[in-house]
Amino acid sequence: MNNDKSQQAKARMGQPKGGASPKADLVSRRAGKPKAPARKQPPGLEARELAVEILMLVLDKHLALDEAAAQSFASPRFQTLQPRDRALARLLATTVLRRYGELTEVLGSFLSKPLAASKSGRVPYILLVGAAQLLILATPPHAAISLAVDQAGQDPKGAHLKGLTNAVLRKVAGEGKARLSALDAIAVNTPVWMMERWTRAYGADTARRIAAASLSEAQLDLSVKADPEGWANKLGGMLLPTGSVRLAMHGPVSELQGFSEGAWWVQDAAAALPARLLGDVAGQRILDLCAAPGGKTAELAARGAQVTAVDVKPERLKRLRENLTRLGLGADCIAADAATWSPGRTFDGVLLDAPCTASGTIRRHPDILHLKRSSDLAQILPLQRALLDNAARLVAPGGTLVYATCSLEPEEGEAQVAWFLSAHADFARKAVTAVELGVGTESITAEGDVRTLPFHMAGSGDVPGGCDGFYAARLVRKAVA
Repeated sequence: MNNDKSQQAKARMGQPKGGASPKADLVSRRAGKPKAPARKQPPGLEARELAVEILMLVLDKHLALDEAAAQSFASPRFQTLQPRDRALARLLATTVLRRYGELTEVLGSFLSKPLAASKSGRVPYILLVGAAQLLILATPPHAAISLAVDQAGQDPKGAHLKGLTNAVLRKVAGEGKARLSALDAIAVNTPVWMMERWTRAYGADTARRIAAASLSEAQLDLSVKADPEGWANKLGGMLLPTGSVRLAMHGPVSELQGFSEGAWWVQDAAAALPARLLGDVAGQRILDLCAAPGGKTAELAARGAQVTAVDVKPERLKRLRENLTRLGLGADCIAADAATWSPGRTFDGVLLDAPCTASGTIRRHPDILHLKRSSDLAQILPLQRALLDNAARLVAPGGTLVYATCSLEPEEGEAQVAWFLSAHADFARKAVTAVELGVGTESITAEGDVRTLPFHMAGSGDVPGGCDGFYAARLVRKAVA
């Protein structure tokens, strides 16, 4: 779609011309929550209402997807929903966030005039969820359209748009896929500044491959305490060369075999790599900085390390402890600022998975496409350096520091390590090899660091490929002479 037509489509969806941010893309931000109706709800409607609620919290209130989902799940209206309904709601919300640009373009092309901001209530979100079902998720048109019309009818500020909701979604069901196929998905879904940055870092072709992979739904990877091959067979998954188990299915994780007995935990295959750079940690004192939600803590504890896990947010540590309890693993969990924490002792190994722009995790967190800004990078770099400085002080002579981020930006990875080595003469890089991690050579940089991209780690058969974009470097402190 050319720029003029694109602007017209966005305007009809209530978007200002000139490329508004997502917070301005949908209308009626002040619309209140509808009162729960007394009559029995049609099957599936509450899951779609939950999806709309999550979207509003992300796009209007700027909450992260996980926070928005947790807040919505805890509300009285949705507390009684079954796990499968919650999983459906999250799938609907993430699909809209991931394909927002395309969905908005298609819907806008079927609206003859803009939706009035003060008079459309939740209908713009209802239309997005409906279009996602029809165009992306292959939901039967009758079900998607009927439930969307019911939703509009129950919205105090959107009930008068029931007819429009029905008409627009019928057009989407009939003509929408043709219009969708005419769009450049990468261009309309990915922020311009993000594509420009990836192009500078990796070249145009690789940047488009990154964006395309980031717009696909992430697979489910598991880290297993013991016998990963056996669990891959039990769960009908694939054992990756890295040791992670990858599943083709999606749905409530808690219903999978092995969850209740704590045999495994969910962790992207790339996210499981940094802890392995510490080598054989059995019996060693290992510090996990910025540890929550705890996948790396669990990994280290399962391999026999004496783990100290530090995170600044007590509520995140609570979740970490809960995960460790389910897994039957232990760690010393401390709520503290990892940039200043001083325990008065050093550790054999320190793992710093630093806060970052998280651009490598868009497949799992498509809210990043809407919540992050180009200015975020300048704000995060000083914090990463402060964390690295303090982490260096906590490494014993001869010990290892692993620095990792789930960012695709070289400024947060390679550049930070180059700065660190120039500022800390007592540290040296210890190169990583593809063989020791079970990754392809494309995931190892010329300097010997780990750099996974979202299209790395190929799948097989029904099991999809891809992984989080991760960077990790292994830095060894010189032993005292």
